[in-house]
Amino acid sequence: MTALAPTLRRLSFVIGLLLAGAPQIAAQAQQPLVIGNDRGGLVGKKAAEIEQIKRIGRRVEIRGAICYSSCTMYLGAADVCISPQTTFGFHGPSKGGTPLPADQFERWSRLMASYYNAPLQHWFLQQGRYVITDIYRMSGAQLIRLGYQTC
Repeated sequence: MTALAPTLRRLSFVIGLLLAGAPQIAAQAQQPLVIGNDRGGLVGKKAAEIEQIKRIGRRVEIRGAICYSSCTMYLGAADVCISPQTTFGFHGPSKGGTPLPADQFERWSRLMASYYNAPLQHWFLQQGRYVITDIYRMSGAQLIRLGYQTC
């Protein structure tokens, strides 16, 4: 029984930490995440962030002047709206502008596309992902016509 005491104390400590963080997570879920002027970043990191946003049910409002690259993956949040004035910038995955090997290009392209609705996903996989050294710009108004909600 005494051998279990340290394990039970650690387990109680971890449960306490989780319960202490629950009100903060609940409060965060009630506040919308407003995205503004985001130039993107690492696709895998953005995917993990968006999955967390989905888990807690947080609303995402894309309202900035620009939302480029992996920022466009926020379109896959469960509750998202966009400003018609925001300019969205799409391009295929690369490593600092250098093309990826074919298998990696396919994997990361499909991951990015999985965060888009069907019409945008189709366009991205057929056309948008092949732009690597430049960016294909689309207005929020164009995306709204493709089925996204207006803020």
